[in-house]
Amino acid sequence: MAKITKEDALNYHSEGRPGKIQVVPTKPYSTQRDLSLAYSPGVAEPCLEIQKNPDDVYKYTAKGNLVAVISNGTAVLGLGDIGTEAGKPVMEGKGLLFKIFADIDVFDIEVTTKDIDKFVEVVKEISPTFGGINLEDIKAPECFEIEERLKKELKIPLMHDDQHGTAIISGAGLLNAVSIVNKKLDEIKIVVNGAGASAVSCTKFYILLGVKRENVVMLDSRGVLNRKRTDLNKSKLEFVTDRDVSTLEEAVKGADVFLGLSVANVLSKEMVKSMADNPIVFALANPNPEISYDDAKAAREDVIIATGRSDYPNQINNVLGFPFIFRGALDVRATAINDEMKLAAAKALSKLAKEDVPDAVTAAYKLSNLAFGRNYIIPKPLDPRLITTVAPAVAKAAMDSGVARLPIADWDVYKTELSHRLGLDNQLMRSIFEKAKSDPKRIVFAECDNLKVLKAAQVAIHDGIAMPILLGNAKVIKSMIQEYNLDLKHVMIIDHRSPEEEERRKKYAQIIFEKRQRKGMTFNEALNKLNDPNYFGVMMVECGEADGFISGTTSKYPDTIRPALQIIGTKDRLNHIAGMYLLMTKQGPIFFSDTTINIEPNTETLIDTTLLTSESVRRFNIKPVIAIVSYSNFGEQKGGSPERVREAVKHLHQNYPKLIVDGEIQANFALNKELRMKLFPFSKLGSRDVNTLIFPGLSAGNISYKIMQELGGAELIGPILMGLKKSVHILPIECSVREIVNMVAIAVVDAQCCANPACAEYSSF
Repeated sequence: MAKITKEDALNYHSEGRPGKIQVVPTKPYSTQRDLSLAYSPGVAEPCLEIQKNPDDVYKYTAKGNLVAVISNGTAVLGLGDIGTEAGKPVMEGKGLLFKIFADIDVFDIEVTTKDIDKFVEVVKEISPTFGGINLEDIKAPECFEIEERLKKELKIPLMHDDQHGTAIISGAGLLNAVSIVNKKLDEIKIVVNGAGASAVSCTKFYILLGVKRENVVMLDSRGVLNRKRTDLNKSKLEFVTDRDVSTLEEAVKGADVFLGLSVANVLSKEMVKSMADNPIVFALANPNPEISYDDAKAAREDVIIATGRSDYPNQINNVLGFPFIFRGALDVRATAINDEMKLAAAKALSKLAKEDVPDAVTAAYKLSNLAFGRNYIIPKPLDPRLITTVAPAVAKAAMDSGVARLPIADWDVYKTELSHRLGLDNQLMRSIFEKAKSDPKRIVFAECDNLKVLKAAQVAIHDGIAMPILLGNAKVIKSMIQEYNLDLKHVMIIDHRSPEEEERRKKYAQIIFEKRQRKGMTFNEALNKLNDPNYFGVMMVECGEADGFISGTTSKYPDTIRPALQIIGTKDRLNHIAGMYLLMTKQGPIFFSDTTINIEPNTETLIDTTLLTSESVRRFNIKPVIAIVSYSNFGEQKGGSPERVREAVKHLHQNYPKLIVDGEIQANFALNKELRMKLFPFSKLGSRDVNTLIFPGLSAGNISYKIMQELGGAELIGPILMGLKKSVHILPIECSVREIVNMVAIAVVDAQCCANPACAEYSSF
């Protein structure tokens, strides 16, 4: 798992606008007329319509897509009863997950009472605001009564995710694990270590799936819930066993399934060895499970193990459930989230894990063969099919069980709407980071006297995406590491100007001299250039002593590009390099190229830029749909850049017929497919959404992405340097730590690709 420092966490939550969520207007508000419609006097009209027909609140307000995440802070993560204010960051985080995974808006509500009656009353009184209620981090046993009472009194979807989320996800895993080992639910024996809200809910859910209650043994911190115990509350009494066992060691002997929702390291290897053949172990304590994945596998080759950790197979992660369960419930205006809907979610997840895994998922996790089996019993959180699989299953179950008020008529249309709800931007960078983590590379960081560069190197280590090599004055770097208490004490530091590196400088100088001797460079000039970290770092990559190089936070763009071009050179079959920016917009990701290199590209340069860009876009698991933009459309202007664009497109159509590209075309027609189809139905772009723009000159590209950044609110990632034989990337001057880390991840993925000769097969386009 990624290591997060206290400083990282506090900075993330405090920098810029404090917190993680905000309210964003969804209607125009720039004119006096807009404001009059939004408030007085225009707002009176929807108010009167809702007064006549209360259901119109879904038509005229945000209620239908708004969920309350409500807590009293009595059981916050593993922190316990820390209070409402202290729990608020968690509630905001839950809201963020709702939004990015299912496009559900959230208000987090912190209620300062531990009294059940008062809490229930507060939720009831504010419920008209919301389309659904997610109860969060409320301790047991109070959470059971709170949920039951609210379910009876409210007519909107309501769920306590701490109880039911883990139950649904682990239930899906149990269905698949049992089928793999050829056992039957009604015959398996289960030991549940833990008796809190989640453990009780999981056990009840497993019984719904078909497990027999008499085959369950539950333990709390004092041991087995058996007939000898006199200290059990109502929720625990339900799971008292008649078996004569008192300890976990006794209980697990011969058991088929262990479910842990307790504390770390309570299940030993010997206990696992004592279980039945093909044991199933769900060790879900976080961050450290009841038994580690490695220990369980060492104990038994036939074990199927799942944990809550992302760095091992079979992660039981609640994000696989609650966003999509509420999505389906909201979309049919369900009056509740009932058992039928929960079962439908679990079975949908179970079924999805058995289907062929898309390339986008395997690529995101850098797995060559992800298929249903002992190491894949549950889908991955980054699987884009989750929203179109789980939400419809939940919606249908709501309809079939009679709690849906707005039935779905056309399921194909509904699934299309679900797909369009989410842009790929968040998934995109998560996918890149997962690729990087799967095979981290050695990345040389120049300019390491810059604190932001050092912090980015620390994040790269903690996230597991790269193995940094720090280049620069060792004394200064070590001093900064100590001064700012950075976790970089074991990172390689290379002082490229030090006497210790003299032999390496001479070796590098000889290589540069041999490459550049007929370009007017002497050996001494080559040796002198190695005082520049950009030359030294690039030479490390060229000689295989590192896999990638990043620089540019304090140096000029050409000063970083020049060494890379002189030493590494362009890829085979190409004569140019280019620079691309990835823009994260509200409509999804879009790629701008060339924005940094070629001032006035000729036809050949435009062709190379298009091929390089298409290769890079595919690396993001996106099929490129490319428009080469201009100030004219399809032959309106003769000569100049439009003519060069037309010639480039002609060549691409003839030689790369599978590549979806067209031009010359104005930007508004490129981005508005309805307008384009109306006037230019012959275009190869067809009715597709363009996701890549190739600009006819550096001025247009550079100006466009900067306008998008400042006025369009797009987040920029780049510049992504394309066309070099090895991974070298340039950072924007004065970029943030986040921007550097993003570029490190991209540099690692680029290095992975550069190591694979088949990575760029232009002929396949």
